[in-house]
Amino acid sequence: MKNIVRVADGLFFALLACSCMFLANHSLLIAFVPMTIIFLAINIFPSVCNAKIKSFRNRVCAEGADLLTSFLIAATLTTVFYIAELIVSGISVLWWISVGLAVLELAFVFWNGIIRVYCTSVQLGITNRIIGILCGPIPILHIWALWNIIRITSKEAWFEHDKYILNKQREIHQICKTKYPLLMVHGVFFRDYKHVNYWGRIPNELRKNGATVYFGNHQSALPVNLSGAELAQRIQAICKQTGCEKVNIIAHSKGGLDARYAVSLCGADKYVASVTTISTPNRGCVFVDWLLEKISKPVQNGIAATYNSALRKLGETPDFISAVQDLTYERCAELNIQMPDSDSVFYQSVGSKLNKAVSGKFPMNMSYHFVKHFSGDNDGLVSTDSFAHGKYTYLTVKGKRGISHADVVDMNRENIDGFDVREFYVQLVAELKQKGF
Repeated sequence: MKNIVRVADGLFFALLACSCMFLANHSLLIAFVPMTIIFLAINIFPSVCNAKIKSFRNRVCAEGADLLTSFLIAATLTTVFYIAELIVSGISVLWWISVGLAVLELAFVFWNGIIRVYCTSVQLGITNRIIGILCGPIPILHIWALWNIIRITSKEAWFEHDKYILNKQREIHQICKTKYPLLMVHGVFFRDYKHVNYWGRIPNELRKNGATVYFGNHQSALPVNLSGAELAQRIQAICKQTGCEKVNIIAHSKGGLDARYAVSLCGADKYVASVTTISTPNRGCVFVDWLLEKISKPVQNGIAATYNSALRKLGETPDFISAVQDLTYERCAELNIQMPDSDSVFYQSVGSKLNKAVSGKFPMNMSYHFVKHFSGDNDGLVSTDSFAHGKYTYLTVKGKRGISHADVVDMNRENIDGFDVREFYVQLVAELKQKGF
């Protein structure tokens, strides 16, 4: 139905554009007025098929994609018509006027559609937006770029609509309303910020399904022992302030090591029901060993000094080198001996891999090759044989894409075919609820 409406709108736009050729006929001019009214109505309300999309942003995105599809159909038919008219009747003042009016009409449709999708789409990203702008003036390429924009935005709008419906249908069940709240712990070199969320769209999706979510709020670059101590204080503070007995920790990358240290050596085991490590180098990251070996000490110290200086201005007391060194293979082996699992805590882990380097976003697409050389399959930073700790879940998708170290926490806000990252966390937390946590 949606495609039929798109084609019908495209045919109407083409008919209106081609009718400019016959404006001299006053009897047709009478018909041109209501057609113009219909034209404006379609541009304001592009498709009745999108009316059921409840989210305003997604509805506008879907309408933009429909307008661009109709524009593509209309532009093709109109071009063919005016070329044929030129061949049959030759060039004339009327022909030029008609072409000018047709171009104005089609430009209106195009800009109406492109502004809608550029202002509302998340999945287009910066790259596709720039490609669209650069390819705009280039014949043939502009058709490819436009079709790519239509494909991405239309798919996004309806995918988000389906998620909205799913969450509404199960809202009453509150499947993520766990006994204990969630504490989401970030990885190294990041912080928890209110408006730039490390976990992308995941926390809001969990809240929609009943979860109570807190964040680690610990510093970005400290050795595991100091980060673990910070987390232990944070956990106790949450329990004291809210009255909850414990928390469920979900920790990414180095945050998983920090969480395990807090539980094992900082007394947090009394306040933690479960620890879920996501893409955590539980057995170290050989890539880090290689970097520390190949990069000279003066360069390392220079990078560290720059980072530490910048973060001190934000109120932190970072230790760049110590944070990095705690990710090496040897140091993680030591940590695993020092921080045994607590018998009262449930442990599980999640890992993933990129299938091809080119499928990852920068810098994962660069580091993938180095990690592959030393350790085989990896997520762009950590090898797959380093993730497992407790119950283990391994994530991958068919084809070239794969799931990177950043994808698994929705850092890029990207919808990946075959892997719905938000739904994965919803089901992960739902399982914690079923286990009584």
